[in-house]
Amino acid sequence: MDKGGQVEIIGWLYQYYNIEPHDKVVNINGGPIKTNDIPAATQLFTTDWVVRYMVDNSLGRLYLEYFPDSPIKANLTYLLPGPIEKRTDSFDLSNLKVLDDAMGSGHILVYAFDLLIQMYEEQGYGKRDATDAILAHNLYGLEIDKRAYQLAYFSLMMKARQYNRRILSKLVRHNLHVFESTVDVPNEVFEKTNASKDTIDDLRTLVSTFRKAKLLGSIMHFEKRFDFHALFSAVNSLPDSTQLDLFGFQAAKNTLQSILKITQVLQTHFDVVATNPPYLNRMNGDLKKYIKKYYKAYSGDLFSVFIWKNIEMTKQDGYSAYMTPFVWMFIKTYEGLRKSILDSKQISSLIQMEYSAFEEATVPINTFVLKNNVSADSTGTYLKLSDFKGGMEVQKRYVLKAIADPSVSYLYRTKQTNFEKIPGHPIAYWASPALIHDFSVGKSLGKILDPRQGLATSDNKRFIRMWYEINFRAINFKEHSTREAALSGSKWFPFNKGGAYRRWYGNYDYIINYLNNGEEIKRSVLKKYPYLKTPDFVVKNTRYYFREAITWSDIGSGLLSVRWRSPGSIYGNKGSGAFSSNQSDLLMCMGILNSSVGKALLDIINPTITRNVGDMSKIPILYPSNNVAQKIKKLVWWTKTDWDLDETSWDFRCFPLVQHIAEHQKSPTTKPLIFFEFCGKYVPIQFRGLIFYGQLSKKR
Repeated sequence: MDKGGQVEIIGWLYQYYNIEPHDKVVNINGGPIKTNDIPAATQLFTTDWVVRYMVDNSLGRLYLEYFPDSPIKANLTYLLPGPIEKRTDSFDLSNLKVLDDAMGSGHILVYAFDLLIQMYEEQGYGKRDATDAILAHNLYGLEIDKRAYQLAYFSLMMKARQYNRRILSKLVRHNLHVFESTVDVPNEVFEKTNASKDTIDDLRTLVSTFRKAKLLGSIMHFEKRFDFHALFSAVNSLPDSTQLDLFGFQAAKNTLQSILKITQVLQTHFDVVATNPPYLNRMNGDLKKYIKKYYKAYSGDLFSVFIWKNIEMTKQDGYSAYMTPFVWMFIKTYEGLRKSILDSKQISSLIQMEYSAFEEATVPINTFVLKNNVSADSTGTYLKLSDFKGGMEVQKRYVLKAIADPSVSYLYRTKQTNFEKIPGHPIAYWASPALIHDFSVGKSLGKILDPRQGLATSDNKRFIRMWYEINFRAINFKEHSTREAALSGSKWFPFNKGGAYRRWYGNYDYIINYLNNGEEIKRSVLKKYPYLKTPDFVVKNTRYYFREAITWSDIGSGLLSVRWRSPGSIYGNKGSGAFSSNQSDLLMCMGILNSSVGKALLDIINPTITRNVGDMSKIPILYPSNNVAQKIKKLVWWTKTDWDLDETSWDFRCFPLVQHIAEHQKSPTTKPLIFFEFCGKYVPIQFRGLIFYGQLSKKR
């Protein structure tokens, strides 16, 4: 790697030849990934500088805690600035263990090898002896993909040969393993072992577990710690077969030895665990059931299971390092994971990358290092690279800049106890003390208003129209209750679908077929999702329909765009609303949300592009000292006036340029196209003057 990337290119080549199967798997109907397709779906190569960051800030930092004056520090190019605590316990390099339990083509282990060589040399070892020791004692790797395992083995052997040219001429002991799903082991095999009943039962349990080895891989859970001395003794007591093996003793012996070696790795505690875990939320039934059973609090995605599993495999005061999607830091799905980490682990350092920096996957990425201890005074180092667009090379440049000059504006040092003061425990390391104070003293929006998600039709093309696609007289614009709407016999009602960025007022574009309280929608939902007992899962919160509210779109970037919604609309799941019988509270909250402070507060809770009801509910509201409701009301009125100047508004009357022209000088009014439902299509059938619409709106 340090000489032109000779080893790194192996990983890139493997990923290149995996592109076609990867794309084929991840694009299949959006359904669960089959067991045999998991390697193709989850195999992503880790960028070189991210590997160096993970290893430098875990293995490198660990070594410096024992030897703070080591010259090796100068070679840790990606070691983030921050205090290094001195350790006083004894140190034996041959006992130091490093694991990558989703090793892919071995990139992380190969760089760790380079760093370990430097450590051994500093401790007085020769390169040949150091090479043998590293392979035999220090580096461990697990993988479910046999091709990746073979490449990792090849990469590691080539790296070893760099330091010991005779390494390939002898039998090499190493600790790289690939998961193979086992078939049944004959009973005769167990009967041939010189073992107790308990030992044989343990062997049977392991064989049963490893039937799903390709599915589970490194997240295998064991109910007990095994006596490996007894288990290996039992398996090794089986005779080696040199003749016709009728009962398959030799194959069974090899299988059991492989199972025991992998299980022993999974039950070992490591000084360092570093990996780029698989990203997978489209799990098949067996995998999902297994994870829900053993890792329920971390079951949002396979990567979150690995985060927790790996830190649990780390020794006390050891380090685990990761490259994962950064959604675990913010969204509700991973709240259990965040709370567990903040309660019992230390975030040593973290780099949050720009949203689309990692071109190999359509996910926003971060890389971080956890320490397996907790201290109320522990302070982590964080880099926020969100503003630096241009891919991983650009991210690398700004990381190196921050290491050279820790005073840069995007480097933060904060105590993780601050995160516990924020609802949902988001890892909002950039939050100022003043903003964190707002969460302590403010009242959450959800306690002032009643935010609710609205209706999902399950078939928008069938049930939703632009308002001008329907005969205008057929749309019910009146203010009424849900019951009154059902009794009205009307089919079409205004529908709040969210829409483009617009603040204060607007996006009155859509109508929905809600005849008889959405009877047709409900039938459609139950037909599409037959496992639902009622359609309430998608036709939800109906008692809030037709009420006045403030509303926002569920996807957006930049400042929030919260709008006033007059009474009379049905709310969609993409155009959620917050409700209150107190109009002043609605206006006041809308004013705060549309301010730069509102955006800053939401970014602390969830800086992704989603604006869901749960996150909006957590925003703290501090009542202003003066009454701003009337000022907000004027903003709504001015924005409504602006909206109605466009001919796409159903309250449009005439173009502003012709408002002051004498009546007898005006040209005939332009006429919009009106659509009529015919054979399932909407076809134009008549013209009506726009002034007609203005008059009709006036009558309402």
